[in-house]
Amino acid sequence: MPDKVLLILQVLYANAHPSMSHMSPDFASVFGDCICMTRQILYSEDAQPFLIAGSGTLGWDQVSANLVEPGENALVLHSGYFADSFVDCLQTYGANVDQVKAPIGDSVKESDVETALKSKKYKVVTVTHVDTSTGVLSNIKGVAEVARRVSPDTLVVVDGVCSVASEEIRMDDWGIDIVITASQKGLGTPPGLSILVASQRAMKVFQNRKTPITSYYASWKKWLPIMRAYEKNSAAYFATPPVNLIYAYHTSLRQIVQGPISLEDRFKAHKNASRRVKDAAAALGLRCVPLSEDVSANGMTAIYFPDGLAASDIIARLLKKDVVVAGGLHASIKEKYFRIGHMGATAVDIERGDIDRVITALNEALAEAKASKA
Repeated sequence: MPDKVLLILQVLYANAHPSMSHMSPDFASVFGDCICMTRQILYSEDAQPFLIAGSGTLGWDQVSANLVEPGENALVLHSGYFADSFVDCLQTYGANVDQVKAPIGDSVKESDVETALKSKKYKVVTVTHVDTSTGVLSNIKGVAEVARRVSPDTLVVVDGVCSVASEEIRMDDWGIDIVITASQKGLGTPPGLSILVASQRAMKVFQNRKTPITSYYASWKKWLPIMRAYEKNSAAYFATPPVNLIYAYHTSLRQIVQGPISLEDRFKAHKNASRRVKDAAAALGLRCVPLSEDVSANGMTAIYFPDGLAASDIIARLLKKDVVVAGGLHASIKEKYFRIGHMGATAVDIERGDIDRVITALNEALAEAKASKA
């Protein structure tokens, strides 16, 4: 089997690793490596990763349960569907939540963030780096700069489920306190691993909280000793980690952090892939959901259906060409658009030809759909 094929399949092979005890020394060292390499992806020297069995959604619970005490204020910057869900989670744990909403296809302006942060004391401000429902990219560096200047005690929380490893995030340099993500998108691993990285500033806030933590499974009081033990290559137990998934994540992290392509070049590759897909859509007369290039994500593209065509006309035809895309998710425009993912190996490994196949399939599917209506 060619070496390139082996590289593509390494993560899946690792996921099929013979089952190991989560207390074994061999697994402890793999888990410890994952903690260290997760920091490297975010350019952090000392932030604390939490790798826990669960979906990315578990990151919202961790923030809500460990950092925001009941009755405290949270500010959510809304650029799509996932801000609504974060609001729901924060309120479930007793937070008082305000939102600043951007128009569909746009991100919240930094001037609006400043106005909101000046209005009252907020424990956290949350921002979705890339909202998967709209393909909108928010300027998290700018949001963090505003927060540090206007409300320096407010923790900056980034939902990076759809951005980590496909968009640049310099956690320490930009003053970001929390990055929430998951294994299945830019990190190139099967789903099922909740990944959260907390700054030392956030950890101090957690350690100084006045009220009991409002979750059992998501409690950092339970998980912090576990993460610290594994990073020292010593197994510890609170709840069983997803052993095989950790092996798969370890393999993917090694490809990203220690592979022949630097992180900086990886981000450039995502920008190039994104530009090709968006240019192809424009050449077909299609309009993207993001209102401008500067708020357009590099790991995905959200595209409106042309007039007279719907999901059944386009998505089914793409599927027959072995191209899988997602339908709309944002409630206000759900039936009007579809979403293409182009992250990870699809963007970085040009020789795979994934972007070429997607563009060709999109051209053919659109032509066929229009012909069927003639």
